[in-house]
Amino acid sequence: MQNSFHYWLPDELDHKFEDLKSAAFRGDLINRIWEKDASVWTDDGEDEWLGWLDIAEKEFEERQKYEAFADEVSSAGFESVVLLGMGGSSLCPEVLALTFGKQQFHILDSTVPAQIRALDSKLNIPKTLFIVASKSGSTLEPNTFKAYFYKRVCDEVGEENAGSHFVAITDPGSKLEEVAMRENFRAVFYGEPTVGGRFSALSVFGMTPAAAMGIDVESFLGKAIQAVSEARESADHNTAAMLGLIMGLCHREGRDKLTIFTSPEIFDLGAWMEQLIAESTGKEGVSIVPVDLEPLQPGESYGNDRLFAFLTMEGDERFEREKLELSDENQPYVAVELPSVETLGQEFFRWEFATAVAGSLMEINPFNQPDVESAKIEARKLTDAYEKSGELPADNPFLVSGEFAFHGDKELAGRIGQKTDPETLTVLREHFRRIRKRDYFAILAYIEMNDSTRELLQEIRSLILGKYGVATSVGFGPRFLHSTGQAYKGGAANGVFLQITSDDANDLDVPESNYSFGVVKAAQSRGDFEVLVDRGRRALRVHMGSDVTKGLRGLVDLIQEALETESRAETS
Repeated sequence: MQNSFHYWLPDELDHKFEDLKSAAFRGDLINRIWEKDASVWTDDGEDEWLGWLDIAEKEFEERQKYEAFADEVSSAGFESVVLLGMGGSSLCPEVLALTFGKQQFHILDSTVPAQIRALDSKLNIPKTLFIVASKSGSTLEPNTFKAYFYKRVCDEVGEENAGSHFVAITDPGSKLEEVAMRENFRAVFYGEPTVGGRFSALSVFGMTPAAAMGIDVESFLGKAIQAVSEARESADHNTAAMLGLIMGLCHREGRDKLTIFTSPEIFDLGAWMEQLIAESTGKEGVSIVPVDLEPLQPGESYGNDRLFAFLTMEGDERFEREKLELSDENQPYVAVELPSVETLGQEFFRWEFATAVAGSLMEINPFNQPDVESAKIEARKLTDAYEKSGELPADNPFLVSGEFAFHGDKELAGRIGQKTDPETLTVLREHFRRIRKRDYFAILAYIEMNDSTRELLQEIRSLILGKYGVATSVGFGPRFLHSTGQAYKGGAANGVFLQITSDDANDLDVPESNYSFGVVKAAQSRGDFEVLVDRGRRALRVHMGSDVTKGLRGLVDLIQEALETESRAETS
């Protein structure tokens, strides 16, 4: 079984695409990538991060270890499995669990206390296996998650038995490996050091969780390898390279947002694509911004700053009308069809290869993430301050109105400071007035991710989309810090940001530390916001009380009112 790929480009773009394919052939682009030639990109060590090219084939050769692990998990009698990780260590397992309907496989990638409590309440701890996934072994979040659940397991089954409830996935020589050995983890799976996190779907970071949830890894990798083989062909027969050339070309032409639509069965694939594309391309003042789960709009309402991607199951024709509308409006799109979810691995590789090709056209290094660390540094300063004094440094809003406290960049604070008796609607209107054509609007929500909060944030998204017609995205913190956060800080300065934070109704302590998860979350959100502002981004932070649903509902209503009064003012 093989997934199909096709595309539609307006005539002008199509001519340029044909020229690009010819240039790629003349420049031997495909062979140079497979030869791991760093000069394809910036010649700055990229060759050290190309292990993903053949990792599927290597893991296929070692497939017996996955079968043995799956048997071990099953025979041990575990009722549920929890993966503790962030970014590239968690997103592929999340896609697999949701796509294959593995309801007893859970992901924790949030420091929000309510999120951790919600997961904990679902688990029978003595019957749960925890997979701690961290390439570096020193990432803050999975280490705090492990500390919390290790204590929970010790309390339930005793410290002498706790290690058998834990598995580690990490690179050789990491701090996590040391912990796993000391605490007698059930197993340690070693990553390939030359495979970066967001390119690790077909490595141990994706396949170990796949085995734990009962997916046939041998079959899955076998089908994925078909895409690997095709990617060795010349550009005319290499759909992954063609996709990358289209992405890079569209970026050159000002189409720097990739809008993703999927069949319901594979809806979460977009979350994985977000990290891959944003973290790989969003740097040095350029970016391809992925737009996932955006409400569908009529073809004529979109600006000329987008490329569209349709990923559907074979036989699903729900987007056929939209494709026709887009072609009528000279909007380019690419389309992939999967005959079965079993071929999902082909898309992991296709988009990895395409992103590498697009990075070549953008003249960037798609394998580094120079701006991710900036928010971590600021968060660390705040947690260090908390450990010394027992409290976070003062967090002074420029306005408190009702149940909301507002923080903003200097320009916004200056605008509000010039107003007489400013109120919430004033702040919202002034911030939204800064949205310009070809911008994108991103919601950064450091709150529990559940059906209710997703729905309310989608309402905000729809309101902005309807009023301004710009691309929109929603990210839950801190998980987006390991994903789209790189593009927000290091990419093009065409983002307008709304950060949403809240108090915690019930905090949770982090074992073996002097702070709580609520403190970690607050430090992460404040550090993130500070870096956005320092980078000159247009950003507003809205902080609310501990009743998140009530606060969000109120914020949605206020945003709607602000936009309606703005529209009335424009027409009067």
